[in-house]
Amino acid sequence: MSKKASLLLAILIVIGIGTSASAIVGKWVFLGSAHVDGGVDHDTIRVNTNLTYASIQLRVSGSAVQFDHVVVQYGNGQSETLALRDQIPAGGQSRAIDLPGARRAINRIDFWYQKAHWGAKPEVQVYGMP
Repeated sequence: MSKKASLLLAILIVIGIGTSASAIVGKWVFLGSAHVDGGVDHDTIRVNTNLTYASIQLRVSGSAVQFDHVVVQYGNGQSETLALRDQIPAGGQSRAIDLPGARRAINRIDFWYQKAHWGAKPEVQVYGMP
């Protein structure tokens, strides 16, 4: 392959990688989900992405969930406790919860909650904003 063709191929690869990474920024990324099984519950969602996040959002389906607090463990081992103390109805979502400091990699998210009503089995989904 000629030097010009090699250079052109390298430029196209760099542009393609940059375009795919920038397409994610500004869109919520699904991080994981958990089901609320009992009256009072604690669950952990392990995050398996190589992205860094500026904020997270909790979404609820099935039945309302009363949240107590959320602990975010970052890639560097540090953790942050976020007092949420909100009830999110079925089909609802939390506000965008800003993570302190610069965007960071997330290893896992632990949350403590309980069912607000004994209707359908609730599911909690967590999204991150890169």
